[in-house]
Amino acid sequence: MPSVEITFIGSGDAFGNGGRFQTCIRVRADGATALVDCGATSLTAMRAQGVDPGEVAAVVVTHLHGDHFGGLPFLVLDGQFTRRTAPLTVFGPVGTRDRLHAAMEVLYPGSTGVRRRFEVDVVELDGAGGTRRCGPLAVRGWEVDHASGGPALAVRVDAAGASFGYSGDTAWTPALVTAADGADVFACEAYTWDKPVRYHLDYATLREHADDLGAGRLVLTHMGPTMLARTGDAEHAAAVDGLVLHAGPS
Repeated sequence: MPSVEITFIGSGDAFGNGGRFQTCIRVRADGATALVDCGATSLTAMRAQGVDPGEVAAVVVTHLHGDHFGGLPFLVLDGQFTRRTAPLTVFGPVGTRDRLHAAMEVLYPGSTGVRRRFEVDVVELDGAGGTRRCGPLAVRGWEVDHASGGPALAVRVDAAGASFGYSGDTAWTPALVTAADGADVFACEAYTWDKPVRYHLDYATLREHADDLGAGRLVLTHMGPTMLARTGDAEHAAAVDGLVLHAGPS
């Protein structure tokens, strides 16, 4: 069997265009499961697709906007109410620990003071490609160009001889070349077809730089209305909710 399974549980933008769930990508390798981003709709998307939230050992957050981060309080509380005991590791940019605490208190006041049966360990990535680990999963992040009240990252998850990368939300930046280099699959934002939007990537710009991204497969995601209307015109495959890809040695 292929060593790494990648599932786009949510492939949508912040606003649910196309009826899609917000960003949530499951990476499974060597018996470990990580989510790359956990948007506000993620727990609902996981339930709809038969994915057990209890299997998630790690969440890798690209940045601290609600459509990429906002599902974390619900994931933590789900673990509490389902009597989870396995630890949960959250990787994210500098500021993730404080933002998660604040989000939980806004959504469910007092929830941060409740004693849980499992540990939530927040690991803040350096944004310069340093490696942190959770079991067989190696996680790295590189700072990109997206204002979100803290650093925003492109990320990589490596395990079992394979690698998955994700741009997060960003304008074009050479950091994407570094993040994509050698990845088996690289998911990249294509928010609009060709209209520039500050801090985001349009497909026309991505296409100009696509040859610089040294990934085995480039997959478009986080698409808004103009991009969704033209996915058939794109030269690269577009993700849909529920898309499953495999990477690595058989």
